[in-house]
Amino acid sequence: MSKSLISPTEKILRDLMQHRILILDGAMGTMIQQYKLSEEDYRGERFKDFQGPKDATFCAKGPSCGCGANHHPTPAEPSRELFVKGNNELLNLTQPEIIQQIHEQYLAAGADIIETNTFGATTIAQDDYFMAHLVNEMNLNAAKLARAACDKYSTPDKPRFVAGALGPTPKTASISPDVNDPAARNVTFQQLSEAYYQQVDALVQGGVDILLVETIFDTLNCKAALFAIEQYFEKLGHRLPIMISGTVTDASGRILSGQTVAAFWHSVRHARPLTIGLNCALGAALMRPYAEELSDIADTFVCIYPNAGLPNPMSDTGFDEKPADTSALLKDFAESGFVNIAGGCCGTTPDHIQAIAEVVKNIPPRKLPEIPRATRLAGLEPFTILNDSLFVNVGERTNVTGSKAFARLILNEEYEQALQVARQQVENGAQVIDINMDEAMLDSVKAMRHFLNMVASEPDIARIPIMIDSSKWEVLEAGLQCVQGKAIVNSISLKEGEEEFLRQATLCQRYGAAVIVMAFDEQGQADT
Repeated sequence: MSKSLISPTEKILRDLMQHRILILDGAMGTMIQQYKLSEEDYRGERFKDFQGPKDATFCAKGPSCGCGANHHPTPAEPSRELFVKGNNELLNLTQPEIIQQIHEQYLAAGADIIETNTFGATTIAQDDYFMAHLVNEMNLNAAKLARAACDKYSTPDKPRFVAGALGPTPKTASISPDVNDPAARNVTFQQLSEAYYQQVDALVQGGVDILLVETIFDTLNCKAALFAIEQYFEKLGHRLPIMISGTVTDASGRILSGQTVAAFWHSVRHARPLTIGLNCALGAALMRPYAEELSDIADTFVCIYPNAGLPNPMSDTGFDEKPADTSALLKDFAESGFVNIAGGCCGTTPDHIQAIAEVVKNIPPRKLPEIPRATRLAGLEPFTILNDSLFVNVGERTNVTGSKAFARLILNEEYEQALQVARQQVENGAQVIDINMDEAMLDSVKAMRHFLNMVASEPDIARIPIMIDSSKWEVLEAGLQCVQGKAIVNSISLKEGEEEFLRQATLCQRYGAAVIVMAFDEQGQADT
């Protein structure tokens, strides 16, 4: 498969976005709430007696307790039955008419693109309800419902598109769940990638036009989704357009795992997305500076779909803004040249989408900027190497082959002290930090994972890009699965032949890494 090929759907979307601002739909969850469904409604006839395993314990308060899973043990309270109310993806199976009605309301309001009701339809998310075995069916049905709605409303003059929604999962690959163990993780890159692959497979079989990785609060989770998507495209033999949307969680301008907007873009641009964007968390007013920044630096289309302001429990939708408020803010975005696609997230309704569609319909879409070619790396913050700044200060003391002191700390599992070595290099001006664990007495894969996970918990170190250094591919790959930013692989070569070199180079690109290529082949080092 030629990876440079653009699908017919992507060509249509690109042409449309050259001429007008497209409209994405609004919140699914907000609309579901309007139906005031009961536990019995969620279960339907099929799941009326469904319970988790006999040995499971459940939180007495159900999903609303905030414990993260309704089967979370709570010793201080009595156990009770499993709650499924709130599992919106289950409604694809038990209340499909409602889901299709919501899709059609958004299409009638003017949406060009609607999202499938699959935000939490991964095995990882559905495990909270003991329904991981249903994810294929959930995604397949969701895609078919959205496809049917789009086909009903689509015309030659106004084609409609289905975006398969891939949410972030309730787990994070970059952040420890235990404050006393910064290297711990409650999910691995491979587990995320496998879950996303399964979801993508069902969504594509159900007829989606686009894959949307959204509400990204951890870029490593996103990279696992993008990795799975590329794997699936390789199997499929052709590509679908990809949309990527991050979530700035507060006024710091960073996503939850610590990256700035620019660092986030540097870390995911390898996927060649149709759009990059922001959604959720903040309302449009607070999102404006970050939308502007993304619009300035991204050489692809931009999609913005904010919440309807900030949460307000007294409001019918749970959020502050009325349709006129949200649409006025997005009109400003459009007039400022920030957007190619506009829509809504939490708290938005078909009325919001209709208002947005009306105010932007005569405003020209954002023009793609000319961005000069450069090496763009990222830790928590971006780092760009331009032609006038080709010298890069790489700190190499976190290398067991080059520093006996660092090697001794790692061999003795004194990781806290080893972190001080990394910190000192950053404080002394290192722009990139090289990490190498190639020592005969070490389990190099385990040591690389452990140390990189600890580095991720230290913002003053993690702010700069990582150079993953090893002569062993399995160590390089283990490192790539731990780094949310855009790292450098040091190094690959032709030592093991052209076929293996191309395999490793392809995987480096799929992980979103820059690469140092050593001038070696099967015969040895290059003479010239």
